[in-house]
Amino acid sequence: MIFSVNSVEETTSLGIALGKLLKSGDIVCLTGDLGTGKTHITKGIAKGLEITDYITSPTFTIVNEYDSGRLKLNHFDVYRVSDPDEIYAIGFDDYIFSDAVSIIEWANYIEEILPKDFLHIYIEKYLEKGEDYRKITITPYGERYDYIKELKI
Repeated sequence: MIFSVNSVEETTSLGIALGKLLKSGDIVCLTGDLGTGKTHITKGIAKGLEITDYITSPTFTIVNEYDSGRLKLNHFDVYRVSDPDEIYAIGFDDYIFSDAVSIIEWANYIEEILPKDFLHIYIEKYLEKGEDYRKITITPYGERYDYIKELKI
């Protein structure tokens, strides 16, 4: 599925719609250049999960946990991870194979250790169409994500 968004608000709205659909144990992998909106879509997903906490990117801590919503959220940022062993050291498998929804920013940095079933979101920025224009491609890997067809903004 491909979505075009023209503002931070539309990016967040797409995240909210997705968050409302996500289920226990889902894994969302985000990729795209720096500044494309990975954290904004994550904030929207958290709202869709009814999480009331303030969402920040865990760039220096690798993972932030939120449990104030209808489902727990594990938010990873692996931008600074240089070796998959670093992520295993924090209990990565325990996080992603739990009942929580897991969002992994910069998932392409650890693609060799990702499970075979996940939802991939790739965000591209197009400056020639305006500062906030984004093309967001959502690709499900695995049958568990068939429900994504219901996603609309």
